[in-house]
Amino acid sequence: MHTRTMNSVRCSKSSNKTLSLVFLCLLSFLNEQHTVLTLAEANSNVYIVYMGTRQHDDPELLAETHHTMLTRVLGSIEASAEAMVYSYKHGFSGFAAKLTKAQAQAISELPTVLQVIPNRFHKSQTTRSWDYLQLSSYSTTNVLHKSKMGNGVIIGLIDTGIWPESQVFRDEGLGPIPSRWRGICESGELFNTRKTCNRKLIGARYFIKGLQAEYGQPYNSTEYQECLSPRDRSGHGTSTSSIACGSFVANVSYNGLGVGTVRGGAPLARLAMYKVCWNLYGGGVCTGADILKAFDEAIHDGVDVLSLSIAPDLPFPDVEIHNGISIGAFHAVAKGITVVCAAGNAGPSAQTIQNTSPWIITVAASTIDRSFPTPITLGNNWTTMGQAMFTGKDTGFINLVYPEVPELLSPRYCESLTPNDTWLAGNVVLCFTSNSNHNAVEDAAWSVKDIGCLGLIIAINPSRYLHSCDDNFPCVQVSYEIGTQILYYIRSTRNPLVRIRPSKTHLGRPVSTNVAYFSSRGPSSISPAILKEHPWQLLMSQALLHCSNHCTQIGPLLLSNQHL
Repeated sequence: MHTRTMNSVRCSKSSNKTLSLVFLCLLSFLNEQHTVLTLAEANSNVYIVYMGTRQHDDPELLAETHHTMLTRVLGSIEASAEAMVYSYKHGFSGFAAKLTKAQAQAISELPTVLQVIPNRFHKSQTTRSWDYLQLSSYSTTNVLHKSKMGNGVIIGLIDTGIWPESQVFRDEGLGPIPSRWRGICESGELFNTRKTCNRKLIGARYFIKGLQAEYGQPYNSTEYQECLSPRDRSGHGTSTSSIACGSFVANVSYNGLGVGTVRGGAPLARLAMYKVCWNLYGGGVCTGADILKAFDEAIHDGVDVLSLSIAPDLPFPDVEIHNGISIGAFHAVAKGITVVCAAGNAGPSAQTIQNTSPWIITVAASTIDRSFPTPITLGNNWTTMGQAMFTGKDTGFINLVYPEVPELLSPRYCESLTPNDTWLAGNVVLCFTSNSNHNAVEDAAWSVKDIGCLGLIIAINPSRYLHSCDDNFPCVQVSYEIGTQILYYIRSTRNPLVRIRPSKTHLGRPVSTNVAYFSSRGPSSISPAILKEHPWQLLMSQALLHCSNHCTQIGPLLLSNQHL
């Protein structure tokens, strides 16, 4: 058994009746991703006790019945209070508690309990796009204007939190907060609701008890550079929120590239953030218990739409018919709330689709018709186009080299250069890589720059990601075919030269669109009868400019699971 100690609570500044037979039949198609959990104690774990539709309209009375049930099994009020993690009492009935397997089995046999579910782990999934989808803000006849740009709609995000100071969350031009709104803004570390919430960001809460109970220790926010508050540390929730309903921000670009007005799909909608995902072991980790609590509160608060860029990990080692997202989404939809979830980032293989419940709108990632062509001219005056985000000065003609050292020639040579490889300094280097990791270009660029090289031309196929590298350092991506032509030139020329000019922004043909390489595909191996995310039956998402590692998608690329 491995136990992770988490002991600090400081924030790093860096940063209705029982369910119908129809519901049960539909759920039988679904599967819950199983992840091996780290236990705080050898014989206990967090379980979700699911009891279906609420039996009482009074939420406090419902919570009391949950405590009574748990007391009956554990033997004392004190033990019940210590074991209880959450009481789900607004949108549906149930609770999360710290139990042994025997205790969980005993509770599952009670007549009012539909199922006891282990507390699974899930993960967060990370300007031109709306115009490309023919939802331009300049047209007065499209769906955007017919829907009044989302005016009066409340969108809830279940994600990693929010960075409220972003300009896309300003409330200029918005009227009073809808009177039907019952949610709150919750203060916490580096999150003062008097300064952060407004008529745009009308709700902000965080849920971590499910994660803490699983580990049995307080979450060390300093170690993991997190904030015990709705504050977003990773940027994922801020990104998805701005894409869903960000306000208009004009003249946005990357150093002059891709100039335009940034806005969300529903720029006049209100926003509520429910933070459930936490930085842990280098990723956004979200437990089923916390996700269900966010659903429960969002239903109570009065949201109209719920968006989740969260999914369990592949592979599916077991087949269960319930999980936190599908259960919470079912009850939300039953209340008239539209639920949109990520298809997942496990592509391009088939049968990798996640969030397959039929009542969920499952969203994949597509590409847009924008590229950033970068002229490469060789010493023989042959010019070809690469892809880059190079905004520096024209390099003029400088020396071009290819590392012709047999023992060093490898598909990942440039990513593994050392400070001793100074013989390459002062040149533009041509490299080939078969590394499918989206950091390959960035790693190679850092390596060649550190030893004094003046630029990088990297042949990589397929060209899935476009990295900005350093603003003034040219690192240009080309296909294997073009890379080979450049290599032939180097080998046939005594003093090979190259000139790299700044990148431009190109819209429209010949750039075509397709399903993003990383976006999960169907059919579902668990529920193949439910049509989800076949490449030819795809509800595609809107485009996004940057991913978490400053990775910009060219024409056929953008960040996944952003929502319409």
